[in-house]
Formats: sequence, C-alpha cells, structure tokens
Amino acid sequence: MPFNTIWSADGVLVIAIAAPPSRVEARARVRQAVREAAAQWLSMDVDAISVQAVPGQAPNLLLAGDTVGLSFSHEEGLSLAAIHLHGKIGLDLMRVASIPDWEIVARDYLGPQVSQALAACSAMARPLALAQAWTAREASLKYAGLPLAEWDGVAIDCRLQALPVALPYVASLAC
Repeated sequence: MPFNTIWSADGVLVIAIAAPPSRVEARARVRQAVREAAAQWLSMDVDAISVQAVPGQAPNLLLAGDTVGLSFSHEEGLSLAAIHLHGKIGLDLMRVASIPDWEIVARDYLGPQVSQALAACSAMARPLALAQAWTAREASLKYAGLPLAEWDGVAIDCRLQALPVALPYVASLAC
C-alpha cells in the first residue's frame, strides 16, 4: 500500500495515503499502510504487526505483542495515521471550508477564547483558522480518549503539533 511519511520525531510516525471515496475502503487501506509503514520504520516483519480496533475506543498497534498508540483521521481524498511508540496519540484531519454557522460551532465546541479569536479574523482567513482550531481540539480529545463533546472549559494537557499537509487540508497531532 503506497504511503507517504509526513512527519517523524521522538518515537512518532505520521503517514498519509490517498483515500478512496468509500470510508470502509479508506479504513482498510490506511490500516494496511500503517502495518507496512511500521514494519519499514522499525525493521520488523509486517506479519508481526496488527491493528487492534474496538468500536468506541482508541485503536492500538500491536508490535510483536507490545501495544503502542495509534490514531487515524479521514477526509475525502486523504487518510492519515499516527503511531506513537511511547504513549497515547491523537490525530485529526479536516478539509478547509467556509462554515456558515461557524459562530455556533466555535462557541459550542471550541470555547470562548477561540470564538473571540475567530471573530477577529477576516472572513477570508476564518475558514483556515477554524479548521486549525477544530483539528487541534479533536486531536486533543482523541489523545485523551474522549469523544467529541461541547466545550466544558477543561484544557487537555498535551503537546500539539500542526502537520505539514497541503491545502485544502489541515491536520493536528496531539501527544
């Protein structure tokens, strides 16, 4: 499965693959690409690597019996996966788009500070800023093992990293 490494540091590997329109097929392809990327990265046999995914729980990567952090995100045309050898990880990907009710989305899910910052953006800059804020929040939630929920004022203690993906996509990593 062809993949591109888009970021690697401190025991973290992030890969990207071109995703087919079917989400089911995208999920299967990115899981296979993760196994192949991990095998290449760690000089392991691909058969010693598997993806463990239980609905409602963060996925894990099993490396010859050892469990390591794993996160996926999909958008039409692109899928990302992040592996963290030393702990939890969260990843989110979003296509930049103008969202008519951005004020409500920001207030309900991103909190008052982000809402104010977005209101201060020009209409032209706002879609990108919103996508950056959204992916940072989603990646943080995935890192913490929490579902998407309305803003509760609780900051998640993690390190956030914007990932180098080409527009119209934006991606964030939390570890």
